[in-house]
Amino acid sequence: MAALPLEGLSAIVTGAGRGLGRAEALELARLGASVVVNDFGQPGRDGSGEASAGPAEEVAAEIRAAGGAAVAHTGDVADHQQARELVALAVRTYGKLDILVNNAGILRDRMIFSMTESEWDAVIHVHLKGHFNTTHFAAAHWRERSKATGGPVYGRIVNTSSEAFLAGSAGQPNYAAAKGGIVGLTTSTALALAKYGVTANAICPRARTRMTEDVFAGFEEPGEGQLDALAPEHVAPLVGYLASPAAARVNGQLMVVHGGMVAVVERPKVAAKFDAAKEAFSYGELDELLTPYYASRPTGETFGAAEVLGLKRG
Repeated sequence: MAALPLEGLSAIVTGAGRGLGRAEALELARLGASVVVNDFGQPGRDGSGEASAGPAEEVAAEIRAAGGAAVAHTGDVADHQQARELVALAVRTYGKLDILVNNAGILRDRMIFSMTESEWDAVIHVHLKGHFNTTHFAAAHWRERSKATGGPVYGRIVNTSSEAFLAGSAGQPNYAAAKGGIVGLTTSTALALAKYGVTANAICPRARTRMTEDVFAGFEEPGEGQLDALAPEHVAPLVGYLASPAAARVNGQLMVVHGGMVAVVERPKVAAKFDAAKEAFSYGELDELLTPYYASRPTGETFGAAEVLGLKRG
């Protein structure tokens, strides 16, 4: 019988009590990984309500009932010390950490002119700092292991960004900024850890969860027996692949994924280039060159990511 692709490996999945994180934790376990299921357990998608061990414990129990290995961790990854304890739990329980999937997040949507400082800070704190905290301690673990063995080790990071960063989202300036920051964190991490054998990639998932119930409100759920392209379970296989030995050459990449599609997103390209007639530009020369250029482009166009990926702006 062939070995499972993640057999003998251990994984952390944050925000794994519900939605995408739950689907990812179950998929990694199905592929053979031992999993630390992390979830702070607050009931509100805005991070409100009392923290609860229930969601993480339930998913860990589900994995064990299916014959897998799993433990629950109910700490807040946005807290530096609790993120340290999360990585330490994985190492203590399974002897090492091999895979880190960052998924934890909250929403506090508002237009930029109405957003409060606390709404901005809370979303940046959970998404961006939460990704940094776990990545920091996982990276330190892999670096230490690599120094001890004198060679590369096995390490995989899968971070969760969003098309809100790619295509814009008018009512989510905090969320879009955090998700853009996660891409920058991912590419920096990919460069820094490659020499240790570690890869870092980011995904922009389209899935129907409590976090995206407003985004996909106009999309009807399929009838019985029909494929739901927005089910979180259709995102999880890509996470399993990126966590596997098969993806050893995939590093520093950004991918959009949903039911029947994976799109590899290129880094931004130069769309147009203008040279000054002399050594430097004047205001008048820039006006003559740039104003006609932008007058010929569609109103409101940003990077063109929405058109490339077949998205609707909103």
